[in-house]
Amino acid sequence: MFRKKHSQNHDKIDPVQQDAKVKELKVALGPLTGHGSKYCTDACLRRYLEARNWNLNNTKKMLEETLKWRSTYKPEEIRWHEVAYEGETGKLFRANFHDRSERTVLIMRPGKQNSKSAEGNIRHLVYMLENAILNLSEGQEQMLWLIDFTGWSLSTSASVKTTREVINILQNHYPERLAIAFLYNPPRIFETFWKAVKYFLDPKTFQKVKFVYPNDEDSVELMRSYFDVENLPSEFGGNATLEYDHEEFSRLMAQDDVIAAKFWGFDDKPFHASNGHLGTEVVPEPVFHANGQSRAEVVPEPVLFPQPAAQ
Repeated sequence: MFRKKHSQNHDKIDPVQQDAKVKELKVALGPLTGHGSKYCTDACLRRYLEARNWNLNNTKKMLEETLKWRSTYKPEEIRWHEVAYEGETGKLFRANFHDRSERTVLIMRPGKQNSKSAEGNIRHLVYMLENAILNLSEGQEQMLWLIDFTGWSLSTSASVKTTREVINILQNHYPERLAIAFLYNPPRIFETFWKAVKYFLDPKTFQKVKFVYPNDEDSVELMRSYFDVENLPSEFGGNATLEYDHEEFSRLMAQDDVIAAKFWGFDDKPFHASNGHLGTEVVPEPVFHANGQSRAEVVPEPVLFPQPAAQ
């Protein structure tokens, strides 16, 4: 098996050339309607061009495949109550802190796997990717992943087939969305699994995967270069305490579902959630940024994840 390769003729092009490429791609795609026109912002086109080394034909093909996938999978229509059961153990959730560049952080704890449904796991991940994008700070296009391997074993890990499908979705339909993935203190047995799946990663994605270990000075410095240790949970070498409250997180996701529905033009009614079950609630009016992202004017930050440890 060999790692996927893309053409390496990707010398950096200057901003003027980038703008020209974006305009060329718009012309090549032709008129877009509905969710396609809302999805294909200039920032989106730049990410796809970057992923395909600014090759217009390859980028057009990639983007058209994504638009086809989104029209059938409909990731923007997934709602929290449909995937809440997958999140009950806190195996995947959005952190309430950012990295030093104010980027969204997803926390993954594969050792807390609670489902054997490949489709359920993938749908839950896609929902959280969409939610992470929804909550990006204005001007930001990328997120970070923190992966805690506590309790992980081959028996709890996703299958190679499922992992390959996840990689395919991430690389082909969310290009340049991942800034870096920190694999924190994986057990030695993980090497066996890693050897089986790393060849599915393209070179760009492969370079974004960082193995970090608590007793390694370089790893400690790497984490500190990206995060304030007072916000970073102790599971990742920081000073904060990591807690997950599924009921509170469900309420937060229900609020975000309303914001997402308004952005995409759906007529969803406002929701609130208790233990993942939904009902009606008044939620804050959203503010839509020029880059196609949206945030609520006032979204209360529930106390559910890392809180600074007592000094």
